[in-house]
Amino acid sequence: MVKFSKQFEGQLIPEWKEAFVDYWQLKKDLKNVHYFINNTNNTPNNTSLPKYIFSSIRNYSLFGHQHREPGPIQVHRKLASSSFNGDMYETELLEQFSDTDATKEFFACLDQQLNKVNKFYRTKEKEFMDRGDSLKKQMDILLMLKTTFKEQQSKAGSSHGSKEDQSISCTFSNEEDSVRSRAQQEEMLDTTSTDDFEKNEAPFSDFPRVEELAKSMQIKREDGKLRTLSGRVINCQGKNLRINIPLTTPSRTFSAISYLLREDFLNQSSRKCGPEGANNIHLNKTNLHHAEKMIKGGFIELYKGLGYLKVYRNLNLLAFIKILKKFDKVTEKQILPIYIKVVESSYFNSSDKVMKLADEVEELFIKNFAEDNRRKAMKYLRPSQRKESHAVTFFIGLFTGTFLALLAGYAIMAHVTGLYRPHQNSVYMETVYPVLSMFSLVFLHFFLYGCNTLAWRKTRINYSFIFEQTPTKELKYRDIFLICTMAMSAVVGVMFLHLTLLTKGYSYARVQDIPGLLLLGFLLILVCPFNIIYRSSRYRFLCVIRNIILSPLYKVVMLDFFMADQLCSQVPMLRNLEYVACYYITGSYKTQDYGYCMRTKHYRDLAYAVSFLPYYWRAMQCARRWFDEGQTSHLVNLGKYVSAMLAAGAKVAYEKDGSVGWLCVLVVMSSAATMYQLYWDFVKDWGLLQMNSKNPWLRNELMLQRKAIYYLSMVHIRPLSLSSLRSLWCGPLACNWHPKS
Repeated sequence: MVKFSKQFEGQLIPEWKEAFVDYWQLKKDLKNVHYFINNTNNTPNNTSLPKYIFSSIRNYSLFGHQHREPGPIQVHRKLASSSFNGDMYETELLEQFSDTDATKEFFACLDQQLNKVNKFYRTKEKEFMDRGDSLKKQMDILLMLKTTFKEQQSKAGSSHGSKEDQSISCTFSNEEDSVRSRAQQEEMLDTTSTDDFEKNEAPFSDFPRVEELAKSMQIKREDGKLRTLSGRVINCQGKNLRINIPLTTPSRTFSAISYLLREDFLNQSSRKCGPEGANNIHLNKTNLHHAEKMIKGGFIELYKGLGYLKVYRNLNLLAFIKILKKFDKVTEKQILPIYIKVVESSYFNSSDKVMKLADEVEELFIKNFAEDNRRKAMKYLRPSQRKESHAVTFFIGLFTGTFLALLAGYAIMAHVTGLYRPHQNSVYMETVYPVLSMFSLVFLHFFLYGCNTLAWRKTRINYSFIFEQTPTKELKYRDIFLICTMAMSAVVGVMFLHLTLLTKGYSYARVQDIPGLLLLGFLLILVCPFNIIYRSSRYRFLCVIRNIILSPLYKVVMLDFFMADQLCSQVPMLRNLEYVACYYITGSYKTQDYGYCMRTKHYRDLAYAVSFLPYYWRAMQCARRWFDEGQTSHLVNLGKYVSAMLAAGAKVAYEKDGSVGWLCVLVVMSSAATMYQLYWDFVKDWGLLQMNSKNPWLRNELMLQRKAIYYLSMVHIRPLSLSSLRSLWCGPLACNWHPKS
């Protein structure tokens, strides 16, 4: 039977771990109680009888009437200094315990945990209630705008008979000073909870973006007009109403930048379009659809958060019951019935606001987003987890065996045909091996990502929340291993077929297109529009690559700069891809002129550009994050990638000039870039050299218990991350083949 501590640890919400009952500390205190009781029982104690007599006399009054205390303990309820913190509880011992000090420590810890749970629950409940109220207001506004939009469309259609997409035209004016109104809006957008537990963010990915939309639409209706919470009155007259949507695409980024430029540089009078400085805002069908989609996601995430809060309540209640049962068993006292009444009547267990809000969210979602179909709504609100099939495990083993067999056969045939002998079959080694190495690097990296997901799952790291992935559509580690083994089996199988045809006498001109067809086949599968071979994951991957390439224009999320960091480690793969593309696009595979691309000046310049690209993308991501968040640490991180690009530029200049001056510049720039990256990776990323940390030289919060794993990972992984700089030293053409994950 699994111990409750294991069940408790397996079910608690990782982001709220510090806010849960510290069950393990309570068990330690209970062990101290048990230790003192055992020592007391094993040691002769002549004072036990007088204590018993004194306790018996105390329970009777002088007049012989029995006067019993309420029980062994009494829990006092005190009003906190702040109404936000709620009530505070403190336990008083009414009976003499043989281990008074240890028992006092136990109940002090128990009271502390109860107060902590109540405080955190009250904080999160208020947060969710505020979000629920905001979303409901935005839902009302959206419904009103949709109704107005339909009315305008029907009027336009009846009067003009045009099928053109219409938009609502509105003007809004300030009843208060514009500067004050703008300050109020910024204050609304920047408002966050000041509670200590707020650093443990809720595991819901879409709340920040939905809150931006919601708070940008703080509008209510009065006397046929739309009134914002900041005092703006909106009169709908025909067309033009804009909903402020976060900057997540290039078009919205450009429109926002142009708006800021107009606001900063144009004359205030030129923007007046009505009395008292009224302004036109626009809303078309596309904006309405996007706003509806975001509000729908907000309701889904809110419902998920309320479910997590229910789990938080139930787990903590069960933890209190379990630890009190253990205490009663150790001390042979009846503490559980007394203290559990206090726990059940405390705020976190007695408040029903979460239940009511969850029911209300269900009703609103069913009515507005599911066409009164409850089953359809529950597919969004309570999505069922995709069950892991045993067939996946079977095919992993099948393709692993196939890959190993084909790899062994390929190695034997290559050895027999003399491919590994010096100066033999240069055409094969220069044209086929870049394809093989390219796929090997990609899928080895992907395999290591599968190992990461397995480790994250074992350590209960909520990587789905961190990467903002949908739990029902994300790739599990078994799926990743299946993709890797299946892909590598196909790659080695094609290479084995290619080598077999060569050994049977086929010329290179007849079989040299096979590696190119292999690459083309993988690209076609990647962009295949049909719902096969993990379409949602392929689409997400393409979107991330698009976001990376257009880094300054997209809002940077965790998955984007995580993937861009991986691309910094895949510079050799990008060079191999460039060479293979050049080899087949220029038609060199027909003449077996594998040196054509290397002799071309444009190719060599492009090779250096490929070396720059991953660092450029990361630098642009850091710049965009600094622009969005305003934190100078992003600029410092940007400097790390700029230093790598400067080192690469110095290498290019030295190869073209060859002078001693450029050699000195190259040495200085490369050394500075290496030290810069080492400092950032060790100190910032790994948290090394933390002098005041409770973990020697590491940060305070560690997910793994064994600290040696962190040191081994630093020593082993960080040099690999600097291999891109090594490739800058030896040049982009001489470093195509090296084992890099």
